Amino acid sequence: MKRILIIEDDTSIAALQKDYLELSGYQVKIVPNGAHGLLALKEETFDLVLLDIMLPGMDGFEVLKTIREEEDIPVLLVSARSEEIYKINGLGLGADDYITKPFSSGELVARVNAHLKKFERMKERFGKSQETEKLHIRGLEIHKESRTVYVNGQEVSMAQKEFELLLFLAQHPNRVFGKEELFERIWGMDALGDAATVTVHIARIRDKIEENASKPQYIGTVWGAGYRFLV
Repeated sequence: MKRILIIEDDTSIAALQKDYLELSGYQVKIVPNGAHGLLALKEETFDLVLLDIMLPGMDGFEVLKTIREEEDIPVLLVSARSEEIYKINGLGLGADDYITKPFSSGELVARVNAHLKKFERMKERFGKSQETEKLHIRGLEIHKESRTVYVNGQEVSMAQKEFELLLFLAQHPNRVFGKEELFERIWGMDALGDAATVTVHIARIRDKIEENASKPQYIGTVWGAGYRFLV
């Protein structure tokens, strides 16, 4: 049975979410704030997190950032704030979805079901990618040991940072990464340059691996948030 963690300080909303999900066959635990949520994730195993943004103390964005440093499970943000900036911030920090209150029981359960199924498919396809020597996604092959890339059987030349950026995105499919985070992860905090470097490298990678760089099938743009590898 799948286990879901709800991090929500409004007890009535949390209880309602719990009822919806338990009726659909899930096990559910509720915690009232971010600190308790992070502790629960360390002590127990969960398959998905429903995370409110407006939490006392540590807000949902801070909690999400910490979860993404330690866990690789779906995180769905839940908030009464419908402004686009909140959605962009949440997706940019790695949220898998953004649900605006109020919502129906059917919508909540449908989104949870969809993300759990998607995550299972991703695990089946990419679960051993960190240990295996090769990633194969449709017509794209990434050979980690030899640091080579093939598109439809033809090798394409990749500069060092282009390869590292492509490999990192492919190892985290469907996860949205902001330009600043990608720059920090690939180039490092002390590197010379800025986030615009990421844009240039993404463009170069697309020119090499995409059939049509203006309509990418591998590296997609999430406007206002960053980039994600499409599966």
